[in-house]
Amino acid sequence: MRTMGAELDHIFICVSTGGREADALIACGMTEGSPNRHPGQGTACRRFFFANAYLELLWVNDEAEARGAIAGPTHLWERWSGRAGGACPFGILLRPDGESDTLPFTAWEYRPPYLPAGLKLHVGENAVKFAEPALLFMPMGRRPDMAPEATRQPMEHPGGFQKITRVRVMGPWDEAVSPEMLDTARTGEVEFAQADRYRVEVGFDGEAQGRRIEIAGLPLVVCT
Repeated sequence: MRTMGAELDHIFICVSTGGREADALIACGMTEGSPNRHPGQGTACRRFFFANAYLELLWVNDEAEARGAIAGPTHLWERWSGRAGGACPFGILLRPDGESDTLPFTAWEYRPPYLPAGLKLHVGENAVKFAEPALLFMPMGRRPDMAPEATRQPMEHPGGFQKITRVRVMGPWDEAVSPEMLDTARTGEVEFAQADRYRVEVGFDGEAQGRRIEIAGLPLVVCT
């Protein structure tokens, strides 16, 4: 049941430098959008867009920036560099749902250099808990299918993927998960479950086909 005014904007997964893991998504029938870099944050990504949200494969391309005074408190460096050693490789980014712009979890303001003046993100206070997913809120976020035509990303996929309709994040959580993670679950946009290893299930279009596709090289299961 939804209890707060937020909806999924995108999911990031920490991957190897250059994001070669994206090739497995292409192989399963997804069309890749434009890549992106985040100057001042020290990260870069490859992206796959759907009507209501997108998937982002993220890596650090500048360690000094990622560990610097501005981006360092996000702990993206520790999350990315420690992804094979127990750090959760996921990030969940929410945006306003059109009914409320109230923050869905306790967070601090983050104004990275790559954002235009006046814009900001909110980073969940659980950023220091590397066993949990990173949580961010994007006040300026919007559905990919609502972007202006000139900047709209490709959303026609050979595999027929149209809309993300379910997200289930699994991992070996601590016995007491953070209030921010609990609040994110209360939005109804993401389900969290205990598991022996990190992985995320992303359901598309109501999963009418009953298919589960394990994506090679990624802790990702695509369900259709």
